[in-house]
Amino acid sequence: MWIAARPEVLVDSRTMSFDVGPEAYDRFMGRYSIPLAPSFADFAGVVEGMRVLDVGCGPGALTVELVGRVGPTAVAAVDPSDSLLRAVQDRYPSSEVRKSTAERLPFDDHAFDATLAQLVVHFMDEPTVGLREMARVTVDDGIVAACVWDHDGGGGPLKLFWEAAHSLDHSVRDESGLAGARQGQLVQLLREAELNDVEETLLSVCVEHARFDDWWEPYTLGVGPAGKYVQGLDAAQQARLRDRCQDMLPTTPFTLTARAWAARGLA
Repeated sequence: MWIAARPEVLVDSRTMSFDVGPEAYDRFMGRYSIPLAPSFADFAGVVEGMRVLDVGCGPGALTVELVGRVGPTAVAAVDPSDSLLRAVQDRYPSSEVRKSTAERLPFDDHAFDATLAQLVVHFMDEPTVGLREMARVTVDDGIVAACVWDHDGGGGPLKLFWEAAHSLDHSVRDESGLAGARQGQLVQLLREAELNDVEETLLSVCVEHARFDDWWEPYTLGVGPAGKYVQGLDAAQQARLRDRCQDMLPTTPFTLTARAWAARGLA
């Protein structure tokens, strides 16, 4: 058995590695988050005529969907990563794009009809505070919605990666313990943030991978907990993990189904 370097950093949101280029982020997570965005926006009830905020926008997987529904001037977006935020600013110069964490949103009370956080709550330092801030900037009876991959239930897109890593090093901690990653957790968090009429659903996406290396290579780019884990391994450990993943995956081309828990409530 080999021991990976510093597995303890995997579940600390303050040490997550998201200050990467937008191309790296999209190659790693965009392949799943981009097709997830339409169903999440549907669940949140985003329609023309609304003013909408995208919290933790990253390079813009959800932002693109929101702009397509309500127009760029009706969309605002925030993210703490300068490199990811620039991609959104460059693409939508007429949108209000600002650097911010979810816990301290730079907007007035009741500024938006709907406030959404796609694949963000589990990386907030204080999820309840962040959701309460989302409610503050949303109009009375407006929608606050969030979604998180079903890491605890085994439905997230990184399931096989973490299973392979754990088979080689039993001390590895995956993302199943992050906030909102299991059924009912987002509902609880939204209620703690004093949202009303909270309800939950399960969203899913199917993504085809033509070659194994198309699936594997994005894990080496240092994005998020999985990327940081891979970069903490030496070359021999990376090779063993790569081989184990390839053994566990179906023959290419293969399709992976990823599920995310989504919850919404009224501000």
